[in-house]
Order: sequence, then C-alpha cells, then structure tokens
Amino acid sequence: MRRLLPAPAPDPDDRQLLDWYAPGPGTEPFVRFNFVSSTDGAASIEGLSGALGTAPDHRVFMLLRRLADAIVVGAGTIRAEGYEGELLDAASRAWRLANGMPERPLLVVVSGRLDLDVHSALFTKNPGKILLLGSGSADPGRAAALGAVAEVVSAQAPGPAIDPRWIIETLHARGLRVIHSEGGPTLLADFQRADALDSLCVTYSPVLAGGDGPRISRGQQGDEPRHLGLNLLLEEDGTLLAEYRRG
Repeated sequence: MRRLLPAPAPDPDDRQLLDWYAPGPGTEPFVRFNFVSSTDGAASIEGLSGALGTAPDHRVFMLLRRLADAIVVGAGTIRAEGYEGELLDAASRAWRLANGMPERPLLVVVSGRLDLDVHSALFTKNPGKILLLGSGSADPGRAAALGAVAEVVSAQAPGPAIDPRWIIETLHARGLRVIHSEGGPTLLADFQRADALDSLCVTYSPVLAGGDGPRISRGQQGDEPRHLGLNLLLEEDGTLLAEYRRG
C-alpha cells in the first residue's frame, strides 16, 4: 500500500493509517460513512457489497471500525449483510483496550419500523452490545419484544422517518463521539440531506460490475449538492481508497 495524497508515502503500517484516518481534536461528534464501489459506480454485486471487497479494503475497513465509538447500520444492510458474530478482529479489540476504549464499539441498528427478527443471528451470535433506534411510529409491541435482546430507543418525533440529527444527538449524549456508518445507501442519503456528514470513505474496487445495481447513496435529493475535500488517497494493486471530509 502507498499513500498518494496529501503527500506520497510508501508502505504505511497500521499505526500510520490510524493516525491518517483519526478525527481531528475536540469533543464534537464526528460522523463517518464507509462504502465500497466498483469503478463504474455499483455499490454491490448481486445485492452484496462484500463481493467488491479487496485485501486493502478489508484492512482499512477493520481499522475504521477500530477507531469507532459506534457502528451505525441500517436495517436493510443488516438483513443483506448479516452482521452476526464478532465484528472486530482480535488485534483491533486488543488495541482498543490498550487505548482505554471499550473492547467493542456499540452496534447501532437504525430501523424505522423495528422490523427485525428477535431470533436472528444478529442477536443470538453477537458478543457486543446492540442499540436499536426506531421511529416515532414504531410498533410498541415490536419494541417490547426486541427489548429482550437489545436496548431499544424510539424517536419522540411522530412519523416513520428518523432524523439523522436525532441519531447523532442520541449517541453523543452517551459519550459516543466517533460515529462510523457502513450503510446502506438510503441511510447515507438521509445524512446527506441533513448535512450531517463529516467524512466519507470510499474504496474504488478495480472491477467493472455492469448491471443496474445501486449507488452508494440512494434516496431523495437534498436542496443542493454537498461539497467535500479530498483528505486522503491510498492505492494498492489497483484499489483506490479515498477519504473525503467536510471543508
């Protein structure tokens, strides 16, 4: 692996990569999304983003999880990708403990209707804590059932939508600053419209996917385009790893 921008640097170790991806100083929330895309813009192949993954993408993916206070994922991505079992490798868990962090980030699942299977592997095989965020119109019966396997918090605002600002405020009130999301595209579009994004990491896999697969962002367009600056660009074996940050 080599860094192309902001200044060329060969063969970074994990410590250097963690430094480059770390949020700036301060206590304000830092919201990051991480996606992988084919070179022709597809966010998945046959419905799964993992099919686009490469070795350098997997490496950075795990380091970004290592830095996170909370991993935020939409219910659709949970159903498609799984998220059961251990989400961090042993080296990442050891690093977090050595740096005064909880062994695992809090896994936060955003589901407007709380439409999740209480018996799924997400709940039966995940060793970490799970927080479910539902909308103000979520079924109280579902909330009660899921409350047996996870903590459930429903928005006070009425209606089926969940305000990204409420998500950020809810997590920050718990002392969770670095909010790391892995999708899906609808959740990213919601945060874009709310202008609630500080960092966007995109891995460009050297693959032409074709077809009509989704982009990394999908949903109603906001009032105006959001402009980000290129903060970091890495390359390995044709894979490009870019991080864009709010200017």
